[in-house]
Amino acid sequence: MNIQQNIDYELEKLRKVAWRMDALFFIPRTNISVGLDNIVGLVPVVGDALTTLPSLWLINEARKLGASPGTLAYMTLNTVLDFFVGMVPVIGDIFDVIYNANIRNYRALERNLNKKAAHAKTVRTASKSVVWDQPNLLA
Repeated sequence: MNIQQNIDYELEKLRKVAWRMDALFFIPRTNISVGLDNIVGLVPVVGDALTTLPSLWLINEARKLGASPGTLAYMTLNTVLDFFVGMVPVIGDIFDVIYNANIRNYRALERNLNKKAAHAKTVRTASKSVVWDQPNLLA
């Protein structure tokens, strides 16, 4: 397994967790998704605390995959916001359904890693196309 396959495998694992947490199923005839975060989050305080654990795991995995500090900060802010607003009865539950912090975090990570990969490819391509002028050492 090469590095790209390993990163793709890890991203797929993170994507599955994010979607299970925020979009396990859709309410028929709507564009509203419900996930484990929304269901478990109905239990006051304890539910929100439990659903924060997979979110924190996702952030830690993003760190291991090389996400930039800005992306990690954004992901952390999303998780903190989801936790604290989610603790407010009724309003927090509605917010959880609408906001989908885990999917936002996954998409931010994916964008960040794609941007880094594109930059690395550009740098690698540019370094191959540079022609170095060597002085004639025999002259």
